[in-house]
Amino acid sequence: MGTERRRDPSEVMRDEMLMKEKIASFLREGPRTIPEIADALDCPDREVTLWVMALRRYGVLEEIPKPKADDYYRYKTAKE
Repeated sequence: MGTERRRDPSEVMRDEMLMKEKIASFLREGPRTIPEIADALDCPDREVTLWVMALRRYGVLEEIPKPKADDYYRYKTAKE
């Protein structure tokens, strides 16, 4: 494992509002997986997972059904 410092989840969630528009903007280009979003934002997958799950819970994002059981879910912006 790397030497990357793991931030406390409460610290990560404080960044949610800052990351909301960045994530939504990226997804306006088309549906993406969490690893793709993390790469684009240069953020750890685990942090992006928390942000995406929160944005999904609040109706900002929607998940697209997976074509195969072992695929990643893809996310898109919700219809406004």
